[in-house]
Amino acid sequence: MEKGNVLMQKYELGKLLGQGTFAKVYHARNLADGNSVAIKVIDKEKILKVGMIEQIKREIAVMRLVRRPNIVELHEVMATKAKIYFVMEFVRGGELFNKVAKGKLKEDLARRYFQQLISAVDFCHSRGVYHRDLKLENLLLDENGDLKITDFGLSALAECRRNDGLLHTLCGTPAYVAPEVIHKKGYDGAKADIWSCGVILFVLLAGYPPFHDPNLMEMYRKITKGDFKCPQWFPPEVRKLLSKVLDPNPNSRITMARIMENSWFKKGFKPVEIAKKQKQAPCDDIDAAFDSTAADCSSAVEKIQVKPTCLNAFDIISLSPGFDLSGLFEKGNNMKQESRFTTTKPASTIISKLEEIAQAEKFMVKKKDGTVKLRGSKEGRKGQLGIDAEIFEVTPSFYVVEVKKSSGDTLEYQKFCNQDLKPSLKDIVWVWQGEQQPQL
Repeated sequence: MEKGNVLMQKYELGKLLGQGTFAKVYHARNLADGNSVAIKVIDKEKILKVGMIEQIKREIAVMRLVRRPNIVELHEVMATKAKIYFVMEFVRGGELFNKVAKGKLKEDLARRYFQQLISAVDFCHSRGVYHRDLKLENLLLDENGDLKITDFGLSALAECRRNDGLLHTLCGTPAYVAPEVIHKKGYDGAKADIWSCGVILFVLLAGYPPFHDPNLMEMYRKITKGDFKCPQWFPPEVRKLLSKVLDPNPNSRITMARIMENSWFKKGFKPVEIAKKQKQAPCDDIDAAFDSTAADCSSAVEKIQVKPTCLNAFDIISLSPGFDLSGLFEKGNNMKQESRFTTTKPASTIISKLEEIAQAEKFMVKKKDGTVKLRGSKEGRKGQLGIDAEIFEVTPSFYVVEVKKSSGDTLEYQKFCNQDLKPSLKDIVWVWQGEQQPQL
């Protein structure tokens, strides 16, 4: 890929900013408005060979969830047969690492960066996202000198946890990794991120890491014991805070909430103002980026024919409420996240109705393999609401449609279904099923 090439008739590629084993990052110019962006170009064949598809999909999903100041923004995802393109915010100031490499920072500036870091990481945790590779090299500075977290390639979502409620993948950078991660017995992603934030604060103020040692095993020994010493110029309040953040016992380690209540942290702290309306990354189907025939996936409503899934006798039995055994396995929250309705209207009418609802509510639409996917344009409590409506053909004149939440907040999903979806579908629905009180 050469400098000056035009990508998807939308971006003019500039100089190479950096590269890794599977991707290259370029500076580029948006031809529509002239603004600078960074484009991460991923080789599909390489990631297929090493089994990294799920990791890339997770990175896309995570970056959509954590759209906020102090986090590098993903503008859109595009794809061709051979490449996947992440179009991201271009951060002009470079890595925070380069600033610290020139020497330790003054207390007020270090505190400002730490405040922005903690605030942004706490937001990630509220969305069920754990970064797992927080370090100076993954912290950028914009033209205003504000911090931006980048590289969510090793991040995990809350649903990645095993039955014990913990994460088990060993990852991160040795000097920043929490002791419980080294122990390989499972760890809490939020507490591991807090430890890494503590290491970053130490480096900002000292100019060197707290657990540095040329021998990796000796460094791990120091980490597991929390064996570090603060330089004499560290203020007493910082020493006390670091002793709580770099506590080798994750059960007694300070929480995000307590860090933000700390008197040293709170000095001059200005909470970030989040815009009420945030534009949505236009690619509404992560799987589309891995489609061998993929092109630009930014259209709001695609004119693709949906072929309903045909049901056999076993499928019909499994869809029957009387044979629904999910209650035997579900724990805690009993709110239904899916329901079904039957109709005698043709598939084309069902799809048209769903498209009408999507347009009225400003949802994006994607149609694929018997499923109509609706994606909300507004940020909810847990990201953008996603709803899948899968159409099943029982006979040529009788259909079952299964509606379920694919992303976002359950309460917002329930509200949308009751106030918008069901009233709009009443003309075609024969009967609703899968609920405590069927609604006609």
